[in-house]
Amino acid sequence: MQKASIFLGFVPWIVFSVVAGPSTWEWAALAALACSLILAVPDWRRSRSISILDAAALVFFAVLFVLSLVLDRAALQPIEDRAQLLSSVVIALVALGSLAVGRPFTEFYAKKQAPPEVWNTPTFKQVNRVLTALWGVVFVINALCDAAVGYWGANPDVFNWVVPIVAIVVAVKITAWYPDHVRNRLHAGGSHGAHGAHEAPAQPA
Repeated sequence: MQKASIFLGFVPWIVFSVVAGPSTWEWAALAALACSLILAVPDWRRSRSISILDAAALVFFAVLFVLSLVLDRAALQPIEDRAQLLSSVVIALVALGSLAVGRPFTEFYAKKQAPPEVWNTPTFKQVNRVLTALWGVVFVINALCDAAVGYWGANPDVFNWVVPIVAIVVAVKITAWYPDHVRNRLHAGGSHGAHGAHEAPAQPA
């Protein structure tokens, strides 16, 4: 797959995080929902499947937007105050939940490039478990940053921007590096030989 595949899966969540505010979160939910549809429809038309990130985004942002239409301002206030925190918690649960049930969300993207015969190999599974755990930690950090600003009055510039951006950049770098690292280690192992090279997964980012 293209190097940006996993990152594209995060686009609706990033759009929501950037646009959402006390008076704009409804429009942020609509914009994120539109992005989710743009990403999910081609995959669905091609393979009749979509990533768990896209599925979660479609449900979450659709629910948020519908609630903004049907609830009054008093009922919407708790959602308005914590919209970004809710989105961070949801995506963290999706990532870690996919890992817990044995279907790491990064596998969807890795399978776009890796041949079917390696999908069930231990190396392919291990690389995607590690990368999914990595991104799960990033989303937990983002949720904690949102909570720090919303509940404890932490500096929003640091905890809404600097820390999340640094965490995402580090995760992107590791996602690009780790599959090649595993592949090179298999090559250097000697005992795996050509099988190790074939088993190593395609870069999932």
